[in-house]
Amino acid sequence: MSSHSFADYVQDLLSPFGLIKLRRMFGGYGVYAHAVMMGLIVDDELYFKANKKTAVYFEQAGSQPFTYQRNEKLVALSYWKVPADVLDDQEQLKTWFLLAISSTKAAS
Repeated sequence: MSSHSFADYVQDLLSPFGLIKLRRMFGGYGVYAHAVMMGLIVDDELYFKANKKTAVYFEQAGSQPFTYQRNEKLVALSYWKVPADVLDDQEQLKTWFLLAISSTKAAS
């Protein structure tokens, strides 16, 4: 389960990029920007939405997709973990955020 304080921290980090809303879901939070879900917070980790192009970028940066167990199978979602060093660097975070937004828009 994600802590409320980490969710507040993420909301503060992302606030320079526009209005960020968090909604509780499945023991974590959905992260919304521009009225679309572009991220997840699960177990005090932030994940950003990816598509085929942005997933390659995230993977090359050492990220991994969000996964969970279902019926003894590992299921991967199209949300990729934002590494701690990216959270600590506002310019990198902005790049990752914009990639997540573009992935979300491309999926709609």
